[in-house]
Amino acid sequence: MDAESLYTRREVLKNLAVLAGLSASSSCAAVSSPALPLHVARYWHRENGNIACELCPNACILPDKGTGTCRNRRNHRGTLYAIGYGKVCSTAIDPIEKKPVFHVLPGARTFSIAIAGCNLRCKNCQNYQISQVSPEQTDVEIVSPEKVVQQAVRSGCEAIAFTYSEPTAWYEYTYDTAKIAKSAGLKTVLVSSGYINPAPLVDLAKYIDAAHFDLKSFSEKIYAKLNEGKLAPVLTTLTTAKNAGIWVEVINLIVPQWTDNLDMIRSMCTWLNANMGADTPLHFSRFFPLYQLSYLMPTPAGVLKQAREIAMKEGLHFVYTGNLAEAEGNTYCPSCGMVVIGRDGYIITARNIKNGCCAKCGAAIAGIWGM
Repeated sequence: MDAESLYTRREVLKNLAVLAGLSASSSCAAVSSPALPLHVARYWHRENGNIACELCPNACILPDKGTGTCRNRRNHRGTLYAIGYGKVCSTAIDPIEKKPVFHVLPGARTFSIAIAGCNLRCKNCQNYQISQVSPEQTDVEIVSPEKVVQQAVRSGCEAIAFTYSEPTAWYEYTYDTAKIAKSAGLKTVLVSSGYINPAPLVDLAKYIDAAHFDLKSFSEKIYAKLNEGKLAPVLTTLTTAKNAGIWVEVINLIVPQWTDNLDMIRSMCTWLNANMGADTPLHFSRFFPLYQLSYLMPTPAGVLKQAREIAMKEGLHFVYTGNLAEAEGNTYCPSCGMVVIGRDGYIITARNIKNGCCAKCGAAIAGIWGM
């Protein structure tokens, strides 16, 4: 994913120990629930002796023993299985701002989980160590959705986030865990590229409160070259998620020489205002050299500031910059300009919002505030 960095192998092992309720010194081999049976995948049909996957726009056609682009779905004797189900390779307790999600329960402790795999091939991926491998290549044990939710509740978290890799690639586990989390009173956050078909997204939306979607550029050509994907399905995801009742925040990583064209950014902001509404938060994130784009320089801070100015001029009310020292992380009342939520990095410095409204002028501030 673009906006969240992963952990070192040592931190992964430590977090898996936390997940199992063990001490940090406990062995990784002891952290799991009993092995789960093979899990049949959702959204597929048989076609000419193969399996046609219907989960995402890749529309993979899988022969027997074939595995999808996401590395999480395999045809075994005419049935599609979710082979990554329960193979949690990273867990952490994060502030919700790290997702980044700014308009949902500011400062909330969030139980973050990941399973390896992704249905895109982004050259700039921060978490390529797990997103670009199969869950079969991660040395972890099976953890049931029930176990994850139990540990989230015990740790005092207010939300569960499906993050770090691509949670729609491990759709069945995301769906089952989110459903249990909702019944346990937790908020659920999807951190995703948005590369999913509408039908499975609408089904999942019943159990998802908020989503951070990466809008990686506003160009089909760049999506094809930088991400090996398409722009149009992501735009459909954004509107589908909003219409399904998910609180949506959009993240745009500005990559030098790829996605830093200000005219393209202006077109993107115009589309967001027209199709998602002025209250949809937009986060511009700074790129740092990594993976297949390690030869590039970091995004100049001035470019992010220009992008924010453009977004505000295009009528968007809540525009943030991140991954830089002078980031703009405050939430301002669009009516009177008061700082309704102040932030210093991931730390909440001010709360001037009451019952979802500005404490000064009473204007409604869009979001899920719980205050």
